[in-house]
Amino acid sequence: MIETKDILSFIIGVILFAVGLLPVLAKGNIGPSWFALGFLPVQIFAYIIAIAGFYLIIESFIEITNSNAIGWWSFLIAGIFMIVGILQVLSNFSIGPSWFYFNIPILAYYVIFMVEGLFLMIAMFAMEI
Repeated sequence: MIETKDILSFIIGVILFAVGLLPVLAKGNIGPSWFALGFLPVQIFAYIIAIAGFYLIIESFIEITNSNAIGWWSFLIAGIFMIVGILQVLSNFSIGPSWFYFNIPILAYYVIFMVEGLFLMIAMFAMEI
């Protein structure tokens, strides 16, 4: 039975997927100009990636305990994205070595948002299998 935590995971996944998809569509001149989401500052993207990665790790633990194979993939993807986000945040505060800073293009952030969103949407169903 689908619970509230599952629905919340799906809603967060849809929002993340939309935040990634709309600017990609805008770059292809598809849709209105507000699809570019110019009101979102690029500086918060690393925070969003780290927090969404952490949330996906929590959701993947539930998937793994339900003996679901997709849980391991979710855990791997979430771990990688969370580490990338945390290293970006630390480099913004000049904490750690210089290799913490990755010159990530803005399009890569949007793709990461879409992948994390997709895995969170899948988690809604995978946590219940």
